[in-house]
Amino acid sequence: MHGLYPRIKPYATHRLEVDNPHVLHVEESGVPHGIPVIFVHGGPGAGTQPYHRSFFDPEVYRIILFDQRGCGHSTPHAALQNNTTQALVADMEKIREFLGVDQWIVFGGSWGATLALVYAQAHARRVKALILRGVFLCNEEEINWFYQGGAAKVYPDHWQEFVEIIPEAERRDILAAYYKRLTGENELARMAAAKTWARWEARTSTLVPSKTVLENFAEPHVATSLALLESHYFMNKGFLKPNQILSDMHKIAHIPGTIIQGRYDMVCPMQSAHELYAAWPNAELDIIPDAGHSATERGITDALVRATVKYSKRFESGA
Repeated sequence: MHGLYPRIKPYATHRLEVDNPHVLHVEESGVPHGIPVIFVHGGPGAGTQPYHRSFFDPEVYRIILFDQRGCGHSTPHAALQNNTTQALVADMEKIREFLGVDQWIVFGGSWGATLALVYAQAHARRVKALILRGVFLCNEEEINWFYQGGAAKVYPDHWQEFVEIIPEAERRDILAAYYKRLTGENELARMAAAKTWARWEARTSTLVPSKTVLENFAEPHVATSLALLESHYFMNKGFLKPNQILSDMHKIAHIPGTIIQGRYDMVCPMQSAHELYAAWPNAELDIIPDAGHSATERGITDALVRATVKYSKRFESGA
């Protein structure tokens, strides 16, 4: 069973200006002349964490992390202006050019998997391989599952807490009701909604309850950007055309990929990973039988690290 590599610190950090008013936090760790890999975090709005560097052998990889617009150390915090999927794809290209990377491995989970796929479909010749966890295609069915009562059938106690701040008259569209509060002028109502939103996601993210995951999601800085940006993106259907990712899989059919999926993922149920795998002839699907959604679950961590080891051997040999 593979665990994470030891914690490391970045050897370089950058502030990269993109569309006004956004300035991105970008960092590099590992070895400067290693195999480039970009870590694409989830949410939208979750930001990066120090342990994200530890999925990769620091003696082999040039590890690139960045906080997407409006979250983490990027500024301004929780800003919705010029914050779309297409803008994030353009940011990734700007980071690649800024760092002088020709091709890289793209590693992403949940929303990070969504963005990784959309980026690869737009810039296929820049992608060596994809490592994806907890696949989210950002379609209406998935969004309704999590925010309109599907996951509630498994977690009715946590769902009750999630919806109780919404009046009965507004519960036909929980997403819209939350968005209304998260973008309202009442600061106390915004913060209460953000924390409740984040707790719902944290409690459903692991097969076994995790205090660490819950504390991270509930931290005010994280909860604010996570709730606001997720609701913003999901109200806009991810700024994607219907079924866009599966329809465009022919563009990246030649790219090798590893899909890692917890069998009991309640945030992004396994159906989407299975559909993606069926549409991707050069991918492999690794189903973790005793895990949910989170990258911190032991079986998922093991599979992710094994994937990074596999591709390091493949690309070190020049394949």
